[in-house]
Amino acid sequence: MEERRFTNRLAASAVLMLALFAVCVGALALLCTNRTYIQAARGQSESLLLLDEGRGNIFDCRFAALTNAQDQVYALLPPGSQSYRTWFKEVQPGQRTDFYSAVQRAQPFLIPVSQQAQQSNTVPDHTFRNPQRYFSAPIAPHLIGYLNGDGQGVAGIEYAYDSLLQGGSTREDVYCVTDASGNLIETDTPHILYTQGTGSGIMLTLDATLQRICEGIASQMDRGCILVMECATGRVRASVSVPSFDPYNVAASIRLDDTSLINRTVSAYNAGSVFKPILAAAALEAGVDPRAQYECTGAIDVNGHVYHCFNNEAHGMLDLETALEQSCNCYFVQLGLQLGAERIHEAAALAGMGRATAIGGNLRTASGNLPDARQLEDLGQLASISFGQGALTATPLQVAAALNIFANGGRYVEPSFVEGVVNEYTCQVTQSLYAPIQRQAFSPETAETVRNMLIAVVEDGIGQAAQPAGGGAGGKTGTAQTGRTEESGREIVNAWFAGFWPASRPQYTIAVMLDEGTRSSTDAARIFSDVASALYHYQLGVSGAAAGEGGAPIPEQEGTAS
Repeated sequence: MEERRFTNRLAASAVLMLALFAVCVGALALLCTNRTYIQAARGQSESLLLLDEGRGNIFDCRFAALTNAQDQVYALLPPGSQSYRTWFKEVQPGQRTDFYSAVQRAQPFLIPVSQQAQQSNTVPDHTFRNPQRYFSAPIAPHLIGYLNGDGQGVAGIEYAYDSLLQGGSTREDVYCVTDASGNLIETDTPHILYTQGTGSGIMLTLDATLQRICEGIASQMDRGCILVMECATGRVRASVSVPSFDPYNVAASIRLDDTSLINRTVSAYNAGSVFKPILAAAALEAGVDPRAQYECTGAIDVNGHVYHCFNNEAHGMLDLETALEQSCNCYFVQLGLQLGAERIHEAAALAGMGRATAIGGNLRTASGNLPDARQLEDLGQLASISFGQGALTATPLQVAAALNIFANGGRYVEPSFVEGVVNEYTCQVTQSLYAPIQRQAFSPETAETVRNMLIAVVEDGIGQAAQPAGGGAGGKTGTAQTGRTEESGREIVNAWFAGFWPASRPQYTIAVMLDEGTRSSTDAARIFSDVASALYHYQLGVSGAAAGEGGAPIPEQEGTAS
């Protein structure tokens, strides 16, 4: 009896277990066919990995991209020790800390793949090609600027238009599905999800081709800058500052304290004799006879202070043109005393001295220092400014704009770096930001007279090293004293050459400055010659292309200043 009861209980238990099992199987089947549950389970193992945050781009004047133009390959790796052992040696030293942290997480991660790994065909199964923000050989980094670790602009155009550029381009995220260990589920192939941005970008006035040409020429400098601007419009076509820096490793420049973060084209320096053409123009406007003779003995006394020409050289009898050709300090000191403080200050202000220039947004250049008329009542200050010394300082941009007056019929045009806001999807300018200050600084007759004098400086005077390969040029040397010397006793100077090319119908104004070294204005003139010669050959190439000899012509820039 007891045995039968036990058997019945055992059978009942078995039936109950089978029933419970059937219920569980049914419930599991229901879960597997319920799409709500499927999506919820899948969501726990999905990952979106940021590949590109979609920052708006910066373009040159012909819509050539200056950012996000050079591709970088990224590899998608699973976490864990296997990735660490296999790929650690392929990771760049500066990225190894991030890599070590990533392999310890519970989801896949992206790392840049080195060129060496790509060439050796050791790349992982899943790779994605995406533009990096800056070229490996950065273009115009001082003007373009750089980002901080959070992707925000902290210098240059990146800073000036940070809010506009954020979200301007297409955001890219890598979508992947993983198991509980973070390994990829191969049935769901990783792919990129695209989110379109606003399209907002910035077009600069730079010409990327001319910029690269000038960057190559500037490699012969230790410290200095080259600036090229269009005569008629003031558009800056090239802006180079040396030494350069790595926008991906700004900390290295800060650590070295090598001044590489200084944008020398918009920083103020002692001007020296590149100021003399402004004084010459002021004299002509005041009715001074340019043929009047002055005898230079190599020194001139002003209230007991003696001013000298370079190397105490006595230039003999001079008129205004030969004084400019030979850069005679004594002539210009006596000319400045003759003109007086008011006229000199007015002429310098009309030429753009002592006033900051807008670069873009709230970003501005240094203003330099122009002593006011009251300060110039001091004869020592007046004598010093007359040959570009004393308290007068100017940026290379200001010097270029001032010399450009004589290539532009006496008209001052404020230099411009930014053309406008663009839509990168439609390749159209949506808002013009080109609105330079313009004024008639000197009469066309005065400008033509000084322009011919500056051509004589290159053809017959101390600026002959500036002669280009073709087209001729005009310009002025400058050697500005800094009051300091090297241990060897050699004087440290700012060496200048600024002028225009070609001579007869100028198209470009060029300023070259060698910063606080022992090189001379002749060295600066040679660099000017290299730039002007490059412009000559560049224009020949454009002309050949227009004639069908070298491909499509480069279009003329529209919207010139009036």
